[in-house]
Amino acid sequence: MKIVMVNDCAFVGETLIKYLPEGFSVLHLKRSRRFFDKTFGIGWRIFRVKGDLYHVHYLLQDCYLALKFGKKPIIGHAHGSDLRDTLHSRKWGWIVKHNLRRCDKILVAQPTILDVAKEFNDTAEYFPIPYDPEIFYPKPLPEEREVKRVFLASPHDFRVKGTDKFLRALASVSVPLKVKSIWYGRDVKRASKVAKGLELDIEFVGRVPHGRMNELYWESDLVLGSFGVGQMDTVAIEAMACGRPVAHHITREFYPESCPLEEFTEVEHSIEVVYKLLTERKEVEKRVSKQLRYVEVNHLAQMLAKKLARVYNELLR
Repeated sequence: MKIVMVNDCAFVGETLIKYLPEGFSVLHLKRSRRFFDKTFGIGWRIFRVKGDLYHVHYLLQDCYLALKFGKKPIIGHAHGSDLRDTLHSRKWGWIVKHNLRRCDKILVAQPTILDVAKEFNDTAEYFPIPYDPEIFYPKPLPEEREVKRVFLASPHDFRVKGTDKFLRALASVSVPLKVKSIWYGRDVKRASKVAKGLELDIEFVGRVPHGRMNELYWESDLVLGSFGVGQMDTVAIEAMACGRPVAHHITREFYPESCPLEEFTEVEHSIEVVYKLLTERKEVEKRVSKQLRYVEVNHLAQMLAKKLARVYNELLR
């Protein structure tokens, strides 16, 4: 069976392809950052390619073109911003709605957007974000040290990721710490100014290849994800798989009781959690155990690749 996968998000497609069962041949059409490839190039490749089934990430122009070119059956894979924001855009919302209605199957990477997808297509189902266990696996916790190391892993986007709230929380924690963060995101310059104003000891590093993100997790005493829209992010899942305690805001109603993360209603609540995870070793060990169990049950790539194979087979029947 020849699968044509178009685009990707946070390496979700790439990870799933790696673990698909035998019998599936996948051609992955990715975008580069070059202008032509982001516009006409990807459209031309979609037009020319032939497969038994098409799996398109994001319900934006690539999905629209695949439908217009008659590529069937087609899976539209929504990842968050396409249904949370673009759907309501005057300029691009019609494309997302068109794709939702016309795709043969809709997968959503976040339970927070499932109801939105179902309004337009009753085939929609939640498909969790996978992690690659060959890259993200647990290592022993660091030895106790006086100055704690915290990795703020999410891109700096104050509205969506809420990283400014975590910066304020860290500045209020009475524990010596060094913070590391990636120089990435629409608000990264603002984040740098905020951190300086809060007198945080913070180091911004350049973008890191996906296969080396594990090193940043392993060297940390605590990993902070996002304090934004309340959905599970890739960085939180991967950090938990690496055996590090994670503080990350989720909207509790969308996740099972087994999910060992908090719903932060205010910065003060996150300060309490961060302080506990930096100072109480037994609490950290208990947290790490629960988080490992949760991601292994819900986000393991091998399990989700088998689930995706079943989706493919059902569509082709």
